[in-house]
Amino acid sequence: MTTIVSDGTRPDPSVLGSLGYLAMNLPVGIAGFVAVVTLFSVGIGTAVVWVGLPVLALAVVGARVAARVERARVYAMLDTYIASPYVPLPERGRWKARVRDVATWRDVSYFVLLLPIGVFEFVVMVTTWSMTAGFLLLPLYYRFLPTGSWRLGDWDHPILVVDSFLESLPFAALGLLLLALALPVTKGLGRAHAYFARALLGPAPSLVGSYLAEPLPSGV
Repeated sequence: MTTIVSDGTRPDPSVLGSLGYLAMNLPVGIAGFVAVVTLFSVGIGTAVVWVGLPVLALAVVGARVAARVERARVYAMLDTYIASPYVPLPERGRWKARVRDVATWRDVSYFVLLLPIGVFEFVVMVTTWSMTAGFLLLPLYYRFLPTGSWRLGDWDHPILVVDSFLESLPFAALGLLLLALALPVTKGLGRAHAYFARALLGPAPSLVGSYLAEPLPSGV
């Protein structure tokens, strides 16, 4: 049996790396989902007339190549190493080996699931950081808004109006509290996604032999 070695470290991404990675997951998830669903649907639907076989071959190779890129992206931005899960290809029957390799279908599953997960992560990041920045920087930009004030609720009939530096300070304090919450939330979501990526894009547990290693440097 082939044993694939992992470095045995726990994911510990930076806040900045996690923020950039999670924000990218929506476009990456959309592109991956559309490509996987389109290629496999067309390939399976036209396989009976042999036209679909090259399309299915492209889908299999594309999924494996995209997974390699994703492992590199996880390594670079989440500082998490993911070992290659693929077993060595034989001299003959390489296409059959790729199709039979469970790692190929784990790659496909990852990109199918990345769309809903990416939507959730994107919404959480945009909501959390836009509110944090909006309140924290209010003392700097409220005077540049229309009417020189920040208004809560309907613009013509606001619930609250902030039109002075002193009035903006409580909201800046609220922004600091939100920042204290946004930092661990961002880091935690990045770590959770690193575990998710390692679970699907890494080798199956039965094939892994871990060893203790120094933390790997960021980047690829």
